[in-house]
Amino acid sequence: MASKEGAGNLEWMINVDNGATERLVPKSGPSIRIFLWLKGLVMKVILERLSKFMRKTWKIGADDPAKVVHCLKVGLALSLVSIFYYMRPLYDGVGGNAMWAIMTVVVVFESNVGMSNILKMCNRVVATILAGSLGIAVHWVANQSGKAEIFVIGCSVFLFAFAATYSRFVPSFKARFDYGAMIFILTFSLVSVGGYRVDKLVDMAQERVSTIAIGTSICIIITVFFCPIWAGTQLHRLVQRNFVKLADSLDGCVEEYFKKKDISTNENQDEETNMKLQGFKCVLNSKGTEESMANLARWEPAHGSFNFRHPWQQYVKIGAAMRRCAYCLENLSTCMSYETEVPDKVKRHFGDACLKLSSASSKILRELADMMNNTRKSSKMDFLVFDMNSAVQELQETLKTVPVKTNKPEEEVPNNNEDRTMSMSLHEVLPVATLVSLLIENAARIQNTVEAVDELANLADFKQDSKKKTGDNKAKQPPQRSTPGTITNKAWGVATEERLQAWPRTAGPPVVMNPISRQNFIVKSRPE
Repeated sequence: MASKEGAGNLEWMINVDNGATERLVPKSGPSIRIFLWLKGLVMKVILERLSKFMRKTWKIGADDPAKVVHCLKVGLALSLVSIFYYMRPLYDGVGGNAMWAIMTVVVVFESNVGMSNILKMCNRVVATILAGSLGIAVHWVANQSGKAEIFVIGCSVFLFAFAATYSRFVPSFKARFDYGAMIFILTFSLVSVGGYRVDKLVDMAQERVSTIAIGTSICIIITVFFCPIWAGTQLHRLVQRNFVKLADSLDGCVEEYFKKKDISTNENQDEETNMKLQGFKCVLNSKGTEESMANLARWEPAHGSFNFRHPWQQYVKIGAAMRRCAYCLENLSTCMSYETEVPDKVKRHFGDACLKLSSASSKILRELADMMNNTRKSSKMDFLVFDMNSAVQELQETLKTVPVKTNKPEEEVPNNNEDRTMSMSLHEVLPVATLVSLLIENAARIQNTVEAVDELANLADFKQDSKKKTGDNKAKQPPQRSTPGTITNKAWGVATEERLQAWPRTAGPPVVMNPISRQNFIVKSRPE
């Protein structure tokens, strides 16, 4: 046994049979092992949550790079305006009010180029000038009042703050000047109250107005000339992404409904599936964003592939058509939460036809997304609509061949084991019939969306797609598009007004069934 003494440490070592030496390590007790286990567990949880947060953060930036660009522009604007605070000549030039320029950049900077940024800056400038002028006037009146100076200032602050705050509750005023009213209250209070201890009030107000002008100018320059983000471009991309989300939600809902129970998936796949299933909610919640972006885009100059007087209001119509499809998907998602369990034989009977229709419908939605992304007319849209119509016809034929149980006496029923096995009671079929009706209704609403996008393509002069049609598409003769709200296919002789009316009639006491229409099953409706 030997010992080695290093820099403040004592190390014990022993000789083993082969002549080597080994270091003696104290044996850890149970408390130390428990502590190390808890430490490893906590670190594992923290690292997992941190990695999950970083993945989500990266996904947000990857999905919308404009958000990253906006963050860079805000940092650049604050860095430039802070020069007035760091450099003594500039700091003395604005009278020590350089911090107001920084505040202006923080509260005024907008991500989009357009009227939103200009209106916000105008609101701030006008409110500052108006509040500063009134503050100076109140200060002069207070000086003339002698001993009642404090009373005059306090009453004026109360009255003007009350009036400005109350005006923010008026809808027409709030829509345009809410930000200006807030700045008015802030500036008037600072000037009127701060003037009580300041001798050169006019000079202070002039310096603050100049710093606000400096901050506003920096915001305009960076917003317009450094990677400009146009509201029209953002609106165009939003509509394109919503088409993809609708297609993913439609495929996900139908596949999840007809999925076999014994198929197991990991946690990441389940999370991704749930995100796709809930994609229609983003479409439902995008109405306000679409309308505001369309109004802002009207005031933007020509940029990119968008010419002057681009039909931005048509995007609002497309968004409304997509939300009508999303309402169908919302009702479709409720079919998955029914407490009544649908037998597997019913799902097997309808599964292929429903999956085919959902696939055909989602292909149209993705083709519309490609049209918006490439700003080109589609050369295969008519064929995709034709395939969707044929899928509707096939689903209707599947519904007609449902072997519903009869009310015949048992001795009159043919002794056929297959018929007995495949026969379905009415309450077993109704949940799937609801799903079928919603899929057909959704197909009709998708065609309305196709009409709206075609109108946009004509108004905006989209170029014709240069891709050549495949041989299969040449063999088909696509039918003419029907009127909005109806899927009509002359080649098949099918119309949506007649869908699901042909239930199999049985002998014995008749089973009375009302035709399944959109009024029967579109039970949820949100105001547009």
